[in-house]
Amino acid sequence: MPARAQTSYTLQDAVDYAIKTNLNIKNSQLDARSAEARIGEIRAAGLPQVTANFNFTDNLIVQRAFLPAVFTGGSPDDPPIAVQFGVNYASNVGATLNQLLFSGSYFVGLQAAATYRQLAQKNVTQSKVNVAEAVTKAYYSAQVAVERAKVLDLNIERLDTLMRDTRATFEAGFVEKIDVDRLEVQLNNLRTERQNVQNLIELSYALLKFQMGMPLTDQIILTDIVDESDANNLPAPINNAVDYSKRIEYSILDTQGELAELDIKRIRTGYLPTASAFATYGYNTGRNDFSDVFTQKWFNNSTIGLNIQIPIFDGLTKKYQLQQSQITLDKLNQSRNLLSQSIDLQVQQANIGLTNSLQTLATQQRNVDLAQEVVRVSKIKYQEGVGSNIEVINAESSLKEAQTNYFAALYDVLIAKVDLSKARGELYGGE
Repeated sequence: MPARAQTSYTLQDAVDYAIKTNLNIKNSQLDARSAEARIGEIRAAGLPQVTANFNFTDNLIVQRAFLPAVFTGGSPDDPPIAVQFGVNYASNVGATLNQLLFSGSYFVGLQAAATYRQLAQKNVTQSKVNVAEAVTKAYYSAQVAVERAKVLDLNIERLDTLMRDTRATFEAGFVEKIDVDRLEVQLNNLRTERQNVQNLIELSYALLKFQMGMPLTDQIILTDIVDESDANNLPAPINNAVDYSKRIEYSILDTQGELAELDIKRIRTGYLPTASAFATYGYNTGRNDFSDVFTQKWFNNSTIGLNIQIPIFDGLTKKYQLQQSQITLDKLNQSRNLLSQSIDLQVQQANIGLTNSLQTLATQQRNVDLAQEVVRVSKIKYQEGVGSNIEVINAESSLKEAQTNYFAALYDVLIAKVDLSKARGELYGGE
């Protein structure tokens, strides 16, 4: 099998790919298609309903009717006469047309159809928001791991150079072997950490491809570069005011509330009469000889009619249905209030989280700068013979720790940015 071509993706490309291929989104889109079919089913109830029927009856024993004897000239005291009414074989064929003329529930159902469609579409949008969040976080995780690996490679290269120089100095008799051993231990630890980071990168890429709905065997290249400039370009944390309608969860509750109100209206219209019209047309025949059933003349028949149903008393069924629907609406209103409070809290937490993360990142950047300076000075002192090998190793260790903390802080900033965008309903605005 030929190798798959590598494909480059920006963050936006990755999100767009996931929107098209993620299985959760596809399932929500299937739900939306099912909702469209349900809407069509509701509308179909108001269209003409035509049925055809064919019936053939073989009266094995024709039932007899009993008539008073006076019908045949007998006296009233004579026993009744058993008379055979009917034929051995009977058949009829016909068609019936039914047309709904008025139904309050049906017309409310038509009103609810558009709202039901909106709800299905909003559920699709919610799936897209969730996928966009997951892909964005996975993308940042992979990027930060890659950048961390690059820094470790530089540290390994720098320490490897130092160890070679120290070994040469040892061979010249100016330092002890323990100085070389200490650097080798430090270098081995860095190489082990670099391998661990490489494993983390592979896992991050696998998670990203899973969130995107991409086969894990596909190759992917991330073209966006993450560094401190990304954090510097972030907007400063803003106030906690938020437009609730931007949150898809809130919008879904609004639509569910509209459906609950329409359900109450539907139940109330159940007290109104229902009217429908019908028309039938057909042919029938009957014979005592089976061979004559389909060859002799058939006689046509037709009817038209109007059916009106007026509800009088339903045992209080609709009363209790109304109570249940009203409770459902009240719960939705309470849920909407609770969600608005939750959104306020989420926005406040996200703002505070972003503020703290930015402050931590600035501190960790300062620590990295200081650690790099300590490494530089300790190496100069060691090379000039006024410092010790232990100072260099400790400085290198402190630098590695500062860099690790820096990338952890950078990741926290990027995730805080995603959380704030989601809390404000601004994470994904696509269709």
